[in-house]
Amino acid sequence: MLRRRSIVLFAAIFLSVQIGWSQSKLSTHWEELTAADFRTGIHQAQGTCLLPFGILEKHGPHLPLGTDLLNVRYAALHAAEQEYAVVFPEYYFGQIFEAKHEPGTVAYSAPLQMQLLQETTDEMARNGCKKVIIVNGHGGNEHLLPFFAQTQLDKPHDYVVYVVATGEAPPGGPPHKSSAVNWHAGESETSHTMISRPDLVHLDRAASESGADQKRVNLPENVYTGIWWYARFPYHYSGEGAVATRELGEYDMKAWVNSIVTAIRAVKADQESLKLQNEFYEKSKHPLETQP
Repeated sequence: MLRRRSIVLFAAIFLSVQIGWSQSKLSTHWEELTAADFRTGIHQAQGTCLLPFGILEKHGPHLPLGTDLLNVRYAALHAAEQEYAVVFPEYYFGQIFEAKHEPGTVAYSAPLQMQLLQETTDEMARNGCKKVIIVNGHGGNEHLLPFFAQTQLDKPHDYVVYVVATGEAPPGGPPHKSSAVNWHAGESETSHTMISRPDLVHLDRAASESGADQKRVNLPENVYTGIWWYARFPYHYSGEGAVATRELGEYDMKAWVNSIVTAIRAVKADQESLKLQNEFYEKSKHPLETQP
């Protein structure tokens, strides 16, 4: 009897270890999971999925067209390794009209951007992603994505869209060498790519074009025009990529990964957004019945 119990206990321990090992080894990549593993992954992720959002555009003379996509997927995937979530494949169907004059830019029409993003999140939700976290990796999406999240109130959805904005690293870390406006393919972004895909960074080319602010339009700060970026940075390059360092890249990317981990954990713990969303949908049907 004792021997039988020992065998049963050993089998139970072995099975639990095997299950735990299997779960810990689940890929975070949506496209790498089998159908059965995807089901397990969604359960393990508590229905939380990441949609890293990049773009295809020129990044100075020294960085790849997919810099934003490469960097945001690096950050999202490393975050998902710390706090499990299923990460959607490469997504680059965002706003980039301001770079249409540069080779390699892929700029989809505004209606298609919104329709494709809506159908993508709808399909993610149909497959169990009831908490969709869009992680933005492109400055040109900073207005598009919050607007998209707001449009989710137009009609009922059985899931919630969360947007994690592009963030800056906390104070500290390696000092910046450049005092220029390093908004695009400059010191910071080049440093980031030296971490995500160092094989695609060509520092020797970074000074072959100017990333200086041309200041060709002078308007008050509270006046916006769509041509502002081209007016200031016609070469689609802002800053000095040549002074980038791995040290700065490591510091910034670690901070970015940590911020995404924090977001995943907060979203997993959020039990109110969907309830309030459903409450809002119901009240929207009869606005005259809404009490003050």
